[in-house]
Amino acid sequence: MPHQIIEYSANLESRIDIESVVDGLHEAAMGIDGLPLGGLRTRAAKRETYQVADRHPDNAFVHVILKLGHGRPAEKRREFGEALFAALCDLLEPVSSSSPLAISFEIQEIHPELTWKKNNLRDYMASRLSKH
Repeated sequence: MPHQIIEYSANLESRIDIESVVDGLHEAAMGIDGLPLGGLRTRAAKRETYQVADRHPDNAFVHVILKLGHGRPAEKRREFGEALFAALCDLLEPVSSSSPLAISFEIQEIHPELTWKKNNLRDYMASRLSKH
């Protein structure tokens, strides 16, 4: 159940192509062993209301939360975070090299007794593979 949620300040809309960031981060996660493809979701949420640091209108932020199912060792979670944070920083480098940008990333583990899911995506993925 790896879900990547990208929050970003609205003032970035003219400086980044958010679809490219979503695609790039999703692609990066697809290449990481231990993040199941059938559960992978990557989405972005623009934040219209925000303040960053000294409130200068150029200040911007991107914050990514990776939500994971419970049980992976801390070392594995750290590997996921380091790889995805590096990919995120690479994707945002054109903006961060030319304007004030706060980039952050965190991993949240989902409590196994406090999550409910229904998912038939793996069945459809298997069906599509068998047709090729």
